[in-house]
Amino acid sequence: MNKAYLNWSSGKDSALSLYYIKKQQDFSIEKLFTTINKDAKRVSMHGVRKDLLLQQAEKLDLPILISELPSETGMEEYNRKMKQATDSLKNEGFTHSIFGDIFLEDLKEYREDQLKLVGLEAVFPLWKRDTKELITEFVNLGFKAVVVCTNSKYLDDSFCGRIIDEQFINDLPENVDPCGENGEFHSFVFDGPIFSGPVLFEIGEKVHRTYSPSKDDDDCFQDDQSWDTAFCFCDLIPV
Repeated sequence: MNKAYLNWSSGKDSALSLYYIKKQQDFSIEKLFTTINKDAKRVSMHGVRKDLLLQQAEKLDLPILISELPSETGMEEYNRKMKQATDSLKNEGFTHSIFGDIFLEDLKEYREDQLKLVGLEAVFPLWKRDTKELITEFVNLGFKAVVVCTNSKYLDDSFCGRIIDEQFINDLPENVDPCGENGEFHSFVFDGPIFSGPVLFEIGEKVHRTYSPSKDDDDCFQDDQSWDTAFCFCDLIPV
């Protein structure tokens, strides 16, 4: 069985990937890997507090490797930090890296190319799956998730802080991917069939943030979101 780690965003796609990969006999998932904003101590783009991330790992009964990135991180520095982390994982005997990507070809190619440099193989359990079917299955399986970030280009702020359920799916505008695969929204998974129990939190304040557009191709790599600048974040407070 191949020793693998899962790239954990704290959201629904990585949770569903973990669910699927656990059902296979080819991989032994032995660690989570996540990047956080070093200055804010929050998951990149999701804005989830580090404390809640650690609680997720505890409820999933998996150790977690966290790589901290400064708020202003260029591609060169990002790649250096990722290579540092993947070199460490390779030295621990890991051979495969699991991702929750669904259909972003350029991002998939980027991940595969970077991992080849250290001798790791990328695996995509959700690749090319119908996103409407995936999000419906996610809900039907009993996963629980709350939307923690919305891209203001696609969704108004009322979607931020909502629980992902059938009504949420039905309310999404037609131009929004049901899984938010184009960065329309990000989520925090707090319970489900792979959890030993729920991660407890309270809904905090909503904050609308606007960022300066990237002026250099070497600027911050954040889930391919550099061309969108306005987001709403819903803070989750551990209890």
